[in-house]
Amino acid sequence: MNHQRHATRVSSEQPGEGRARSRWRAAGLAGAAGLALAAVAAGITVPGGDAVGRAAADDRLGKSKGTPVRCDTGRLIAEITRANAQGGAVLDLAAGCTYLLTADLDGAGLPAITTPITLNGGRNTTLKRSAAADEFRILSVEANGRLTLNHLTVTGGKISGDTDGGGILINPGGGATIKNSKIVENVSSEGDAGGIGNIGGSLHIEHSVVSRNAAANIGGGIFSIGAISIDKSRFEANTALTGGALTVSGHLTVTRSELVGHQAAEGGAIFVLGGVTGIIADTRFVRNTTTGAGGSAIAGVPLQLTVSRVTISNNTATGGGQGAVFLQGGALLVEDSALEDNVGVDGGGVHNFGTLTLLRTKVTGNQATESGGGIYNGASGSLTLLRAKVTENVAGIDGGGIFNEVGGTVDLSTATGTTVAKNRPDNCVNVPDCSG
Repeated sequence: MNHQRHATRVSSEQPGEGRARSRWRAAGLAGAAGLALAAVAAGITVPGGDAVGRAAADDRLGKSKGTPVRCDTGRLIAEITRANAQGGAVLDLAAGCTYLLTADLDGAGLPAITTPITLNGGRNTTLKRSAAADEFRILSVEANGRLTLNHLTVTGGKISGDTDGGGILINPGGGATIKNSKIVENVSSEGDAGGIGNIGGSLHIEHSVVSRNAAANIGGGIFSIGAISIDKSRFEANTALTGGALTVSGHLTVTRSELVGHQAAEGGAIFVLGGVTGIIADTRFVRNTTTGAGGSAIAGVPLQLTVSRVTISNNTATGGGQGAVFLQGGALLVEDSALEDNVGVDGGGVHNFGTLTLLRTKVTGNQATESGGGIYNGASGSLTLLRAKVTENVAGIDGGGIFNEVGGTVDLSTATGTTVAKNRPDNCVNVPDCSG
């Protein structure tokens, strides 16, 4: 698959929509919403962050001081328009209300966010595109816009053509914070980012659900070029050609979250386009599937990515798919983690063409229909195991524990306590210091 276009394409669309696709040279901008949240805790004033900060403080206190918006879509549109004109606002939407969007306002059902605006919902507060309406996303955020969603469901967004973000689009210089919310059943039928497209902005998600979104190309749940952080959230059953849950280029942080039941041809849960730095910690990847190149849990070419205290289990790579973790290049450190009961063709647990270090990590119970039940190390791969355990993996041909192609390098570091044992039909192929 050719991913080159994601780093080079230039918009040719009409004004308004063009901002959605252009200027991908913008790298991860500082997350203004995150800065404002930190500032509230520290008592510091951040320019442009007042509305976001007030929302965070009110949320902690269990109350709001925003402007009430009755259950009327026209009133919500009017209040967002007023907030943009007046430099921002906190809007309290009606609990139990579905704001049904029927009109396309420059590509979205609601006015574009151009200032700091917080939308507070309540139990069963929903922003939804009418099924009878033309295709459009729910929300877009422009440069200098800062959107915060609290206790809201965003659903039914649908876009087609060469554009991103079926549910929400963050343009270069914009930012969004999504808290205690659901981004569900949004579609990019011909392009990228079924749920959320972050194209050169910043995105923070916490205590939220991103599920059942779909993209024809990349990023079923989210496609992010920029800074993205995810905490205590669940991604489930999103689909795409590449990166079922998430496709990312920029800075990535995922903590205390779950990615479950995704499907893609490459990168079942997460696909890394390249140049990514960051960390994935205290997170579970379960029952994700690839049907093409592989990487049912994680695939791609990170610049430097650290995976800590993560469980990757019961993921499946079929149709030629390679490993639950498919490192196509770059550098990956996996520490204090477990790769268990995954299935692939060459490499049940891992297929490595990059620089991979496994530190205090278990690779156990994985299966490969061909070679490398636990780990398949390619000709350009460099694999180091430190106090790691590769046990009880099974290969259909050979290299039950580790299969190393000629040209690849494997350092077992047995002096550190690395164990390769009880694999079938053998422990290793072409691996120095590994018996049988």
